[in-house]
Amino acid sequence: MLSAHKRRWPSFIFSLLLVLGVVTPTLFVHDSVAAQGQTTITYGIWDSRQEPGLRQIADDFEKANPDIKVDIQVTGWEGYWTMLEAAATGGSLPDVFWMHSNEIYKYGANDQLLPLDDLIKESNLDLSKFPQGLVDIYKVNGHQYGIPKDFDTIALWYNKKLFDEAGVAYPTDKWTWDDLKEAAKKLTNKDKEIYGIATMLANQEGFYNFMYTNGGTALTSDNKSGYTDPKTVEALEYYFSFGREGLSPTTGDAMDYFANDKAAMALFGSWRIGSIISNESLKDKVDVVPLPSKDGKRVSIYNGLANAISAKTEHKEAAWKFVNYLSSKEVQEKASKLGVAISAYEGASDVWVDTNKQFNLKSYIEEIKDAQIRPYTHETTKWEEKVYEILKPAYLGEKPVKEAAEEAAKAMNELIEEEE
Repeated sequence: MLSAHKRRWPSFIFSLLLVLGVVTPTLFVHDSVAAQGQTTITYGIWDSRQEPGLRQIADDFEKANPDIKVDIQVTGWEGYWTMLEAAATGGSLPDVFWMHSNEIYKYGANDQLLPLDDLIKESNLDLSKFPQGLVDIYKVNGHQYGIPKDFDTIALWYNKKLFDEAGVAYPTDKWTWDDLKEAAKKLTNKDKEIYGIATMLANQEGFYNFMYTNGGTALTSDNKSGYTDPKTVEALEYYFSFGREGLSPTTGDAMDYFANDKAAMALFGSWRIGSIISNESLKDKVDVVPLPSKDGKRVSIYNGLANAISAKTEHKEAAWKFVNYLSSKEVQEKASKLGVAISAYEGASDVWVDTNKQFNLKSYIEEIKDAQIRPYTHETTKWEEKVYEILKPAYLGEKPVKEAAEEAAKAMNELIEEEE
């Protein structure tokens, strides 16, 4: 349990991981000097789909700063945090790396990240150009430890081929919860093993969006669980009903069903665009619309990554120069144009929409005006995983939703109290 009090990183974790072969001593290689005084900084990321675009940006940076080289090091999401923790324990974090809202407190409160406040001020970097919710996420104990890189929202994708075969009209931005449910029933074909929609047990790409649309919440303003709120329970009842009624699969990955014509609809975050565009058999028969509304209201969860700098970097000036470069209007717009992600800088999202005219990508941008920042505390992952565990029987129809929600709230509150 981490608290506001700093805790030492146990060195035995790193040693144990080495023995087990989970990591190697060259986890993040710091090739400090390339040639003739040239400095090399490492940039740790977890999404290989973004690497080509980021490489172009890094190449431009190197041309403008010939004394600095950028070594982009990609580690998949599943192993990224294990490797990052081991690197922190061994004092070998990359100079610059991606940070997530679930992990920022642990790294910020334990002196693993470089405070950026003075550097931001000296460079005249205007944080007001980024969504305030994202700026605040990466502030720990009054210090800014990350600069927003991008943001993401959730939207509804649909398979036009399956809609046509079922004689169902395509979704629109006028769709309500009732429309979604009715369409899912018509699109479900048990003989062909086709589901109307894939509503998996997921929060950000799933039930959170319905909870907040319905006026409920996962986390109250005073950091208490919102799972006992009647509006939260009502939204969970609705969302879980798709699986309980056989309109959605309850195991597996939503993208697998959607990509193989086994689910006519699915909710996907904007970070999934690359997977859809690169799927030749899928991309020509699908499109996207905003989430359905209820009582005239729709809310998408949004989140975003940040670029952070290791507190132990030996190349503070070069690392900040790179992060400041990545945070500029011009580079954020270029990142959007290259399709890297929806850049966080004000106005850059419009450039991202124009990267692919085939899909109604504006659906993701339209939702930001009424979006809800992904709920978080100091140790979000702990209570989110516990909530998943407790809600699963209700999701599968083995327990009343209200009963499971009350149990989830109790466990969640206990874990949050332990954070203090």
